[in-house]
Amino acid sequence: MRRLILIIAALLTATACAGDGSPPVSSEIPPSTLSVGATSTTTGPMTTSAPSPAEATTTGPAPSTTTSQGHTTTASTSTTTTTRAPATTTSTVVPQPLANLTLSRELVATGFEQPVFATGEGGRLYVVDQVGRIEVLGGAGRSVFLDITDRVSFGGERGLLGLAFHPDFDQNGRFFVDYTGRGDGHTVIEEHTVGGGDRVLLTISQPAANHNAGMIAFGPDGYLYIALGDGGGADDRYGNGQDPATLLGTILRIDVDSGDPYGIPPENPWADGSGPGAPEVWIYGLRNPWRFSFDGDDLFIGDVGQNEWEEVSIVNRLSRGLNLGWPIIEGNSCFALSDCNPGAFTLPALVYPHQGGACSITGGYVYRGSAIPGLGSAYFYGDFCSGAISSFRLDGEGPYELRDWPSLSTPGLTSFGVDESGEMYMSSTDGNLYRIVEG
Repeated sequence: MRRLILIIAALLTATACAGDGSPPVSSEIPPSTLSVGATSTTTGPMTTSAPSPAEATTTGPAPSTTTSQGHTTTASTSTTTTTRAPATTTSTVVPQPLANLTLSRELVATGFEQPVFATGEGGRLYVVDQVGRIEVLGGAGRSVFLDITDRVSFGGERGLLGLAFHPDFDQNGRFFVDYTGRGDGHTVIEEHTVGGGDRVLLTISQPAANHNAGMIAFGPDGYLYIALGDGGGADDRYGNGQDPATLLGTILRIDVDSGDPYGIPPENPWADGSGPGAPEVWIYGLRNPWRFSFDGDDLFIGDVGQNEWEEVSIVNRLSRGLNLGWPIIEGNSCFALSDCNPGAFTLPALVYPHQGGACSITGGYVYRGSAIPGLGSAYFYGDFCSGAISSFRLDGEGPYELRDWPSLSTPGLTSFGVDESGEMYMSSTDGNLYRIVEG
């Protein structure tokens, strides 16, 4: 796939970011940081008002979504360049040029302290609140699904950051969370079972309070993927980005259905422990991959930059051991060494500069819903600081048909999310959850 540099010159409007490229501490979101630590076990209350897998219904607000993709070597806000037919989608409806569509956001729910993620399961929508709660929206209204505020360190970029339901959740009731622990602030990957308890799978020590990443998701292979930042601070001061032996600055892949407390997929690049990397590591060289998502076998990664560039990398699931370059490379440019060789790394598919208030990317999803038929196959992403929302489509040659969506602007954009129908949502620091709709 040809990796094209998409320079989005005026991506939005909002406040400037902190000097190291991270959102202001008061915003309590993205960039990630971590280090390897010992496993531990904790227990905590699970609310009884939550529905069990067997009780889940399909009632509730009908969602809507948005996604987009762009292709061109240079682009500016609110311009769209279409150079080929839209990419193939799973829908029978032919996608329309993004320039022909009108989108808006619709308020779905409000009153969260700090919503950072939303996902669908069993016909219901689950919203992760960074303070340490997961709420569920559905036929019975709104209730608390999980409350682990007693074990979560909340503040700045710390808190309850990720949620992933087991592919067989409707049968086994298993789900997984990513949070920073109270006291030490270490990253904890924890398994829960509806009606049954919990156990810690992995604890990763954090040398700083920022760059915790926090995204977890099951891939099409059934393995759990875990995003970790470089340890925090600025300039990769802990030297983790180019060290695959640490779990920091990586995306891990583990098997939660074998081993104790987990197994190592045999396809992992250093699965047998004989190479330079940790067995859990799938790819490395990341700064702060706050949000990623799968679209088939392609993994779209929004990696938060530092001084100048934000980026979207697209990696095929069948690839392994790739080095995405941080801190030698930021975006497509040399960062740590003036004489570096960008061609030695897996470069991003899209980058945009810190202009117009932009400073911290929030990765999103490819739209595969049916409520907006013309939007099919568009990948959406945004910027936490400026609130700008953009999209592009992707084919075998790379991103194309770039478009910005001023009508969707969401300052303090913490995350995108999708429900089981493929409709798309956005959460923000204003405590609201929005759905992307047509019109």
